[in-house]
Amino acid sequence: MSASPSALGDVTPQRMTFSQPLPLQSGAQLPSYELVYETYGTLNAARSNAVLVCHALNASHHAAGSYAGDAKSLGWWDNLIGPGKPLDTRRFFVVCINNPGSCFGSTGPMSIDPSTGQPWGSRFPVVTVEDWVDAQARLLDRLGIERLAAVIGGSLGGMQALSWTLRYPDRVAHCAAIATAPCLSAQNIAFNEVARRAIITDPDFHGGDFYAHGVVPRQGLAVARMIGHITYLSDDAMAAKFGRALRNGALGYGFGVDFEIESYLRYQGDKFSGYFDANSYLLITRALDYFDPARATGGDLAAALAPARARFLLVSFTTDWRFSPQRSREIVQALISNRRAVTYAEIDAPQGHDAFLMDHPQYHGVVRAWFDRIAQELAA
Repeated sequence: MSASPSALGDVTPQRMTFSQPLPLQSGAQLPSYELVYETYGTLNAARSNAVLVCHALNASHHAAGSYAGDAKSLGWWDNLIGPGKPLDTRRFFVVCINNPGSCFGSTGPMSIDPSTGQPWGSRFPVVTVEDWVDAQARLLDRLGIERLAAVIGGSLGGMQALSWTLRYPDRVAHCAAIATAPCLSAQNIAFNEVARRAIITDPDFHGGDFYAHGVVPRQGLAVARMIGHITYLSDDAMAAKFGRALRNGALGYGFGVDFEIESYLRYQGDKFSGYFDANSYLLITRALDYFDPARATGGDLAAALAPARARFLLVSFTTDWRFSPQRSREIVQALISNRRAVTYAEIDAPQGHDAFLMDHPQYHGVVRAWFDRIAQELAA
């Protein structure tokens, strides 16, 4: 076995059980539940250097480090988190929590419903970004963290970071919302709905209770992933990587795989359907759809963000058409109207929405400088 490929080294997931029900935005509640999480770095004596990392749709608590030195097990944000990296674990105590409803260890549709002894399946309650933030706050309470030095997330994680500043304004000193939006556009909701329909109409879905039938709606999940993956990439990135290259050097004059991009999407879809839960996909995309802080203020985003007290970093990417720079600028303008301290960076990157996961020098330089300032404030 080779040495760990991560500067952080090997990490170990932890599990925390909660017996008190979690009230949900829908009016339902989640009874006793478990959350899986990882921590990196050391919490200082003042308990003031904690940074919460919020994960996006298909990610998990495993944000950095590796498992047993396996290069394939690198955390999804390992290029950003670790000793000497932009979010430096020599300075900060980093926490990443798998949200309820996901399928990576925290209580979700695959978990056993204690009232029936069977998997939750279709009965698992709809969860929202706000519900996730409340669950995260409870775990931080258990860790003795009253106030976060920062909360950071990209995409759906950025929505959670924003929600933290509204639900717990006195518990967050700084907020970094990357490649995100104040709410989904109609087009984005439409993409999510098509993906959900692909899953729901798969004959193996069985109304969400496919576990009892010993099957998985793999075809629906694969198509859903293919749809989503297209939206994460820019046209330029797809053209540069695949163009119109043919898989076998010639047209097949049929409906199999002719083009390299078709092969790539099928591979991504098949891989995804092998590890992600269909019900979790439905739940998480619905949470994306529902996030809209301005709904309560008649569409007035500035009024919705008025409770926030944190200092903000907003980062967008020029080729991200799913969460475009315009959407980040909406948040920036709303914060400025509330006289909040805001740093905004619009990064020229070719990768589209996926750029927030990439090792882009300018992007990482911005994040590094921002956390350097926070570290200096903590040391003062």
